[in-house]
Amino acid sequence: MSIKPVLRMGDERLLQRAEPVREFSTPALRDLLVDMNDTMQALNGAGLAAPQIGVGLRVVIFGVQSNSRYPDADSVPQTILINPIITPIDEQIEEGWEGCLSVPGLRGVVPRYLNIRYQGCDENGGLIDRTVSGFHARVVQHECDHLDGILYPMRIRDFSKFGFTEELFPGQDLQDE
Repeated sequence: MSIKPVLRMGDERLLQRAEPVREFSTPALRDLLVDMNDTMQALNGAGLAAPQIGVGLRVVIFGVQSNSRYPDADSVPQTILINPIITPIDEQIEEGWEGCLSVPGLRGVVPRYLNIRYQGCDENGGLIDRTVSGFHARVVQHECDHLDGILYPMRIRDFSKFGFTEELFPGQDLQDE
């Protein structure tokens, strides 16, 4: 379909809780997923939530294969996740650097659960149920936060580890997630 503009921090729509998808396998849902995928791929993102392109539905997509922006990260399968539920497996928290297409040019260290179970549906209403850890868990939590109106800077504990990418990582070609 097309590459959509990504809303940036400060746009009130990013702070709203998204509504559940009630009908699957519809042309409107298929079009949304194509737009989200086209936008994520064009911007070399690890994931994208529907609210980031102005659609208030509980839909996220994510996936990372070999990517120079994540040289030490395990691959994350390309996934469409609708109406997700995240359950921490234990209380282990890991801090890690994050960026966001809606917060361009900035990075921060964010605490996330290390091990989670996520459940939801695919585009046809088929059930998804995965237990994951590490970078995969971080990506899912980051994207699903968007569905509840949470941007990663809201989770930062130490603002000395938040700033412009070019200042924090001079000479590195890091783009926003």
